[in-house]
Amino acid sequence: MRLFDFDRAPNPRRVRIFLAEKQLQIPRVNVDLFRREQLSPAFLAINPGGTVPVLETDDGTCLTECVAICRYLEFLQPEPRLFGSSPRQEALTLMWTNIVENDGLAAVAEVLRNLSPGFRNHVFPGPVAYPQIPALVDRGRRRTEQFFDRVEQQLLGQQYLAGGEFSFADISLFVTTDFAGWVDIDPRQTRPGLRRWYERVSGRPSERA
Repeated sequence: MRLFDFDRAPNPRRVRIFLAEKQLQIPRVNVDLFRREQLSPAFLAINPGGTVPVLETDDGTCLTECVAICRYLEFLQPEPRLFGSSPRQEALTLMWTNIVENDGLAAVAEVLRNLSPGFRNHVFPGPVAYPQIPALVDRGRRRTEQFFDRVEQQLLGQQYLAGGEFSFADISLFVTTDFAGWVDIDPRQTRPGLRRWYERVSGRPSERA
């Protein structure tokens, strides 16, 4: 197996933290997003979507989504369980992971990609060029704050996002919380539940992956 990766990007970081929790080591192939290597013909042949991470399995299958990659790895290395040890817990983990991806990561990305000069005329991943829309920056910021308000209500009554034990949903939220800092949003300042959760999770050795 090998993992196509880029240190600075949030989604590959989610997989690296997962690997660290599992104490798994997989050879990594750096794909420099700043140099647009993800849009090279060689990489697009691996992932036509032009995104990282990508896990190439031993049989040559290429998995391109964080949840798919990590769920596959959990089958290979079940412990510690990061998708839950019961159907209910797995469903909650997947539910909250989906909420984080669609309402959190996507909202921060909307701000960054419509604001940063590095994404001019290339606001979406992949080979198709799309222009920035500056008006979407404010919308993205409001979506981001709304997302963290929802998370705060969830964390006020429990230690981890999906309840029970630390899970892949927490990994996704941790990365999203740090990602928000890229656009000068610190959601912990006014949210004590999120702040306590972040302090707890950031103490895990895996979070430095």
